[in-house]
Amino acid sequence: MTAATTALAERDASRSDAPPPDLQGVRVHAPARLHFGFLDLHGGLGRRFGSIGLAVDAPAVTLEARAAPRLSVEGPEAERALAYAKAAAGHLGIPETGAILIAETIPPHAGFGSGTQLALAVAAALAFIARRPFAPEDFADALDRGNRSGVGLAAFTEGGLIVDGGRDDSGAPPPVVARLAYPEAWRVVLILDTGMTGVHGKREIAAFRDLPRFPEREAAEICRLVLMQAMPACVVADAPAFGAAITAVQRMIGDHFAPHQGGRYASPAVAEALAAVAARGVPGYGQSSWGPTGFVLLGSEAEAQSLVADLEGRGGDRLRFLVARGRNEGAWIGTLREGENRPAGPGMG
Repeated sequence: MTAATTALAERDASRSDAPPPDLQGVRVHAPARLHFGFLDLHGGLGRRFGSIGLAVDAPAVTLEARAAPRLSVEGPEAERALAYAKAAAGHLGIPETGAILIAETIPPHAGFGSGTQLALAVAAALAFIARRPFAPEDFADALDRGNRSGVGLAAFTEGGLIVDGGRDDSGAPPPVVARLAYPEAWRVVLILDTGMTGVHGKREIAAFRDLPRFPEREAAEICRLVLMQAMPACVVADAPAFGAAITAVQRMIGDHFAPHQGGRYASPAVAEALAAVAARGVPGYGQSSWGPTGFVLLGSEAEAQSLVADLEGRGGDRLRFLVARGRNEGAWIGTLREGENRPAGPGMG
């Protein structure tokens, strides 16, 4: 059990069995994540995948849940959330009860890890109401999360820049091997293509099945870029060096997946915008997961706003631009009775 889940378990264990009479429910706010790339698709050392990614403050999942005699979900992505709620109730060993109202969701199949964040937010809310301990990694199998990357689980519990060590044959979620605070001044410009979704579901499974084995030399180079350039650059707040490392990783990973997503980037409109970014001399950019969302890594708010002003109008009404921050904390859980937020992981005050 991680420090994050220990904190949750201790918090839950401290409650009495009977809920206070004025407890109206719970509110959960969970951040999106960006997936910068896989470390080792070769898998020759016994672990495959491995990931580097970042929790961001927008977009996000926000929902409320209250005790109710039967299970219901309202709001965007209600059908998807209902399936997660039933799976979570089964894992917790509780009746399928509770009323969930979703106020905000992350765009699905866009590269933000929307399914993981929605699933964990629903499970956390039901566990809170049922007064049961909640350990996100224990829900991975029940909710079908963390199949290849551990970044989404860690984004929920801890936030920050996350590196996981990939999956072995045990079936356990990938272990987080490093978590770094993302510099507060840095910004991420998100380029959203509202007209398409990225590869997912059966297409994603087929892609991983059919792609040739990743070259061992390139896997070694990616690991070197992450360990010896991206991570140190994050610690010393060297935005150009960090961005250059992520872009180099993106080129290798993007070209490997190109046969299944139509090119290095899934969206032609996003690809055009990123070409303009490269022409400006910005070192850090790429696509999150299967896309279509693109990202640009910048050292300040001013740089981000200047870039957005330059890019606006590209792609017509199809592209949307959003300036986000790295989020150095995980999801927040707040009781509706108290109207206060409580952290779902460490480092949240």
